[in-house]
Amino acid sequence: MQDWPGLIEAYRRWLPVSERTPVITLREGSTPLIPAPVIAERIGRGVKVYLKYDGLNPTGSFKDRGMTMAISKAKEAGSEAVICASTGNTSAAAAAYARRGGMRAFVLIPDGYVAQGKLAQALLYGAEVIAIQGNFDKALAIVQEVANKYPVTLVNSVNPYRLQGQKTAAFEVVDALGEAPDWLCIPVGNAGNISAYWMGFNEYLKEGHCRKLPRMMGFQAAGSAPLVLGHTVEQPDTIATAIRIGNPVNREKALNVRSESGGNFMAVTDAEIIDAYKLLGSGEGVFCEPASAASVAGLLKHHQEVPQGATVVCVLTGNGLKDPTTAIENNDARFHTGLEADTAKVAEVMGF
Repeated sequence: MQDWPGLIEAYRRWLPVSERTPVITLREGSTPLIPAPVIAERIGRGVKVYLKYDGLNPTGSFKDRGMTMAISKAKEAGSEAVICASTGNTSAAAAAYARRGGMRAFVLIPDGYVAQGKLAQALLYGAEVIAIQGNFDKALAIVQEVANKYPVTLVNSVNPYRLQGQKTAAFEVVDALGEAPDWLCIPVGNAGNISAYWMGFNEYLKEGHCRKLPRMMGFQAAGSAPLVLGHTVEQPDTIATAIRIGNPVNREKALNVRSESGGNFMAVTDAEIIDAYKLLGSGEGVFCEPASAASVAGLLKHHQEVPQGATVVCVLTGNGLKDPTTAIENNDARFHTGLEADTAKVAEVMGF
């Protein structure tokens, strides 16, 4: 089997790297595009649905795509430390890649608003975690100020190299399908990923690797939907912690994506997100984190708008193990407890 070298080496000619760039990689990228027949059947009309499951990256989220680039370029520039604000996934990726590159990682998180799986990662990878009383937007403002004043590199998605790495997911979608999809459904928080995908599709179109561009359909949680509402949300609130962001730093880029692609930003409720989250698990066998399911929730909510026979890709940004608490609290499984260690009793519970 051919060994995957990581996305920088795989897509080197598309990325702003040179022979001088020390490539810091965990062999990220090359994540599967999984057919979703149960979801497709719900939509009907010959629509094909695929799941771009970026939860299978090394730290369990799409953030690894941008972080391999951001950390490699920081290392090239001689930086010895990086900093980020995070609702969880960015902190895990920044910590893993910084430590891989022999650099210090500082992470600011909103105290009490980071899923346990993500916090565990940042701590184990060796990040210096600083929990503040305030939301993600406040944390981002602080790290931007720190990076401006002190010798530390900011690796949030305002760092242009992050989006350069993330655009490779669009390349992989086209490489797998042989063409761009008709719709790309994607969760939207800070709006960097939707901007990165659009960049990638456009670059592939320009070079003749695809013949069309998708409509970019961005879905936000109803309690945290600044791009849908058209204004900043001061106190964003949603079970989908990864997109609990009220003031997205890539707002203007994302608005351009909507305009250029003929797409839209739409809101889904927490209940709709959880329904899609459960359907992905029990129907498709794919365990993603709640924010990821926003893409599928949005597709199901707006299924009548999907053209007949269309190909739709739903981006799943993170692994379900990032947030085990939500899975334990939201499922339809039958969980039998307290049984005697007896074969007959077990068989009886099984219905035999």
